[in-house]
Amino acid sequence: MTVAFVLGGGGVRGAVHVGMLQALFEAGVRPGLVVGTSVGAINGAAVAADPGLSVVDRLGDAWASPTANEVYGEPWYRQLGRLARSRTHLYDPAALRRLIAGTVGERTTFEDLQVPLVVAAASIERASEHWFDSGPLVDAVLASASVPGALPPTEIDGEHFVDGGMVNSIPLGEAVRRGATTVYVLQVGRVEEPLAVPSKPSDVARVSFEIARRHRYFRELEEARRVATVHVLPTGGSLPGDERLGAFRRLDATQRRIARSHAAARDYLVELGA
Repeated sequence: MTVAFVLGGGGVRGAVHVGMLQALFEAGVRPGLVVGTSVGAINGAAVAADPGLSVVDRLGDAWASPTANEVYGEPWYRQLGRLARSRTHLYDPAALRRLIAGTVGERTTFEDLQVPLVVAAASIERASEHWFDSGPLVDAVLASASVPGALPPTEIDGEHFVDGGMVNSIPLGEAVRRGATTVYVLQVGRVEEPLAVPSKPSDVARVSFEIARRHRYFRELEEARRVATVHVLPTGGSLPGDERLGAFRRLDATQRRIARSHAAARDYLVELGA
């Protein structure tokens, strides 16, 4: 039996992964494979480097660190200045690179990890998903988390990659394709929220992206359940303000997200008998 942890994308909502991981490790559930996208690739890399309760403290410190605040914390005038110069993005990826390096410690390649890790990114040149599972670690995770418009594409071996959530936001199917027979899905809750017909311009892109994200996830969930046992962990629910356009910068709610997801996942696992 191969147990996989699948960590989905979702920006600052990815803090819920920390509470879920705490519940899983407290219940004695340990992965034999970790698959992640975007923020799920960041948290997943930390888990693959240190697959035990100690990673919960490491991730909690990372989410509360000044570096985490720096990722999307630049003043608006610097953002506009960078956009004017680059014409493509608002933020400097250096802070995110430091955050990733800090979460994985001295493990610099996939081969250094204690548990196999696979992360998704979207290739610009090939217009397709790409799975990183070997070679340099930080660059691959950065590629998986390079949100278009916010950060520049990450170049690896002459190819340019953007956020894996563009092509596979909750990479459940890849875990099953790689042999997982029991899968714990650590999603951030967006797929549970109702959608409505857009009423303003900012809603159009959000709703369109959610349709694409959810369609693939629900299809893969149905297919995966035919051949594997799949547990979708609860998040504890969204927070007021999560629907706002600027919510991707809301690190002030990190501890509440962690506590709520830990309680919800713990109760789920107790009921499951894990």
